[in-house]
Amino acid sequence: MVQLWRDCNLVVPHNDPHKDIQRKRAVQADLFLVGLEDSRIVATIMAGYEGHRGWINYLAVAPERQRAGLGRQMVTEAERRLHRLGCPKINLQIRRTNAGVIAFYRQLGYAEDDVVSMGKRLEKD
Repeated sequence: MVQLWRDCNLVVPHNDPHKDIQRKRAVQADLFLVGLEDSRIVATIMAGYEGHRGWINYLAVAPERQRAGLGRQMVTEAERRLHRLGCPKINLQIRRTNAGVIAFYRQLGYAEDDVVSMGKRLEKD
């Protein structure tokens, strides 16, 4: 199983990351970024844009490389690519319990929107 790291705590996603990677490679693959050091994956991020809003998902940095600026670099590059596509605003979702990640995005200029996030699964992973 692919596992993501957030704020030095291992987070197991609710969905199947392998399926998500396959789906992303089929749609806007240029918004699936992988950070490499010496041929080793140290960071990843997925972004998307449907013509109205951009989204950032799956930002992860290997625990031993956290706090070295890699997360900021990945977000900056995703933002650059979304902006180039004409994206006017980026949304992202963070679990309320993940205070470290909330603080990280606040430092990058993100603010909490006054919205309720809702979802509906179309496929069970």
